[in-house]
Amino acid sequence: MHSWLLLFLPLHTLASTGRPRGVAPELATRYTPARKGSIDVWECLDGSQTIEWAAVNDDFCDCLDGSDEPGTGACPNSRFYCENEGHIGSFIPSSRVNDGLCEPECCDGSDEAPGVCKNVCKEVGEAYRERVKAEQKLRKTGAKIRSTYVAFAQKEKKRLEQELAQTEQEIATREKEVARLKDLVERTESLSAAALEARKQSPLYQSLMTHVIALKSLQRDYKKHLEREKALGDILDNLRTGYNPNYQDMAVLEAVRGWEHLAGLPHINDVGKDDESSEEEGSDDEISQEEEEEVDDGLWSELQVEHQLDELLNTDYDALLIEHDKHVGAPVSPTSILYNLSAYLPDAIVPQYESLRDQLVSWLEAVGLVKPAADNSADASRVQKALSDAEHSLELTRKEKDEKERDLNRLFDPDWYGPEGEWKKLDGTCLSKEVGDYIYEVCLFDEARQKPSKGGSTFSLGRFESWNNAPGVEKGSPEYYRKQRYTRGAKCWNGPQRSVTLDMSCGTENAVLSVAEPEKCEYEFKVTSPALCLPLSTAEEKGASQGRKEEL
Repeated sequence: MHSWLLLFLPLHTLASTGRPRGVAPELATRYTPARKGSIDVWECLDGSQTIEWAAVNDDFCDCLDGSDEPGTGACPNSRFYCENEGHIGSFIPSSRVNDGLCEPECCDGSDEAPGVCKNVCKEVGEAYRERVKAEQKLRKTGAKIRSTYVAFAQKEKKRLEQELAQTEQEIATREKEVARLKDLVERTESLSAAALEARKQSPLYQSLMTHVIALKSLQRDYKKHLEREKALGDILDNLRTGYNPNYQDMAVLEAVRGWEHLAGLPHINDVGKDDESSEEEGSDDEISQEEEEEVDDGLWSELQVEHQLDELLNTDYDALLIEHDKHVGAPVSPTSILYNLSAYLPDAIVPQYESLRDQLVSWLEAVGLVKPAADNSADASRVQKALSDAEHSLELTRKEKDEKERDLNRLFDPDWYGPEGEWKKLDGTCLSKEVGDYIYEVCLFDEARQKPSKGGSTFSLGRFESWNNAPGVEKGSPEYYRKQRYTRGAKCWNGPQRSVTLDMSCGTENAVLSVAEPEKCEYEFKVTSPALCLPLSTAEEKGASQGRKEEL
């Protein structure tokens, strides 16, 4: 039969000659007819019904799943397989079969009638293989660089573990030093307390304490007298207001009049008769009392005794004794001039001078020419400063330990440097690209910035927030590491805060290829990095090897 005659044969007739048109090789065994009586029948792939074998590819959709029309456009849910000999087979929707358009997925033109589309699979296949070859070569080169990143992470892990162990030992040492200095401070303060007790034996301090005790005793008796006076006053007030003057009891009358005179009160029988004269007399009495108090200048008034004596008696006499020493000046030690002289020397020679001074003072004390200084305040001050410095150093070392533990935990954390730690090497690496009047820069895992190329203010485009957190993307997968998000940058005028998405792919260099702004103040950087170049799989290596054999 001449090949041109095939054009005039029905499609189902062509189907009977072998694997039906549009069927993938892996499904060929399922497109085999069964004999039923005198006719060939075939069951739909979904098992919904059995139809005659002649109904396959008859341009009428019989099966619910459209499996009876793989080579026509009759069923909207069917797929057509393109052989693409010399390239890679592919599927297209059956609705695009015989539509007069040459589909790029079908480079052999099998989706249309013969002669409509040219078979370009040889050229397409060769170009594809060259492209795959170049990509695999790029991946191999990038994977080698990536392996150095992974090795760096392993070394970094060992380094951090060693430094953590050393830091823990250093913390233990510093804790012992702090404990030692605390004990030394306590002993030094105890010596200072002993010196203070010696000063308390002075006659002046002892006399002062005697006066304090006497004042406290007088205050106690004074308060008792006030209480008795108040009680007696209450009794006499009751007598004054309650006695009957008609009884002519002269003893009671004299007692009442004596109390009225002492207390400055009007006679009970005259109350209300002459209020104005009484007020004037009262004011005159107050003036005379004030004059009497002015005459006794320097002595405390009754009000002062009542309200200020407690404050005076609660004075810190130990502190007062120290202030007294400062006021009158401490006794001049024979060696004090040696200590004061260091304040006038150049800083460069002070350490040598202090060493020589200490040796000289020790020798003078040893031969008895001078007495050891009894004042330990300078020593206490130095020890206290040493303790403060040691506590500060201990706090810094503890913070350093926390930072190292954080870095170690992040090293193989998928949310940070990847399960193999391949991104740790690039932590803080800055990549930049000049576009127009601006330089766009991103420092990985830190911050992205926009800087005017001719000088001016730099704007933050955001700080590192996360990897690709889009729905459906599995954490730790290759797709997860193809995007980085930098958010919470400087706010745009009348707009949102600036942000950046890094769209990353495999490359032999860490570089920014392009910068775009698809939305206002939302930037997209195209970035390449060897960290994304995964090693070839076994199947890919086998395919590459097979390709090389075919070329030979």
